[in-house]
Amino acid sequence: MEDYITTYTKRHVTPLDPKPEQIDIRDIAHALSYLSRANGHFPEFYSVAQHSIQCCREAEARGYSRKLVLACLLHDGSEAYLSDITRPVKRNLPGYRQAERRLQAVIYETFLGEDLTEDEAAFVKRVDDDCLYYEFEHYMGERLQNAAPEMRSDARFLAKGFAEVEKEFLGLADHFKIKKTHLIQK
Repeated sequence: MEDYITTYTKRHVTPLDPKPEQIDIRDIAHALSYLSRANGHFPEFYSVAQHSIQCCREAEARGYSRKLVLACLLHDGSEAYLSDITRPVKRNLPGYRQAERRLQAVIYETFLGEDLTEDEAAFVKRVDDDCLYYEFEHYMGERLQNAAPEMRSDARFLAKGFAEVEKEFLGLADHFKIKKTHLIQK
């Protein structure tokens, strides 16, 4: 068997050696809509796509650039091809982290025209961590840090159907001019 996966759009993607032409926003939206946050341990289904949508909306509410808003929508895109692994486990899997970084860079290059700088990645990570804080506070009653981070968007945690979330994700991608595998205009 080859070292590829077959995606929702019937593409063959080599997750460990990804190519821009293999990446499709529809595959990312579809797969992330079906992946559960917190490894399925929240009391109701909340998808990686919902988290990504919330991150995108938060970045927009903070007045971040179009590139960073899109980066927040796409920041877990590699999980559409590799799956999600919890942070404590991921920290101990250097090979997975390397594959994730490489695949995520190809996703950013495909849709943003380039990978993120260290500073841009830090902005995305801050939004990601802040949204994670509120997810855990809402679903688990657990605060992941001493002080609650400021949220400028309206965070709503609702169980939604897969198709509804996929459509919302694709709507945001369309709003920001992401088309399938084509690069956006800078």
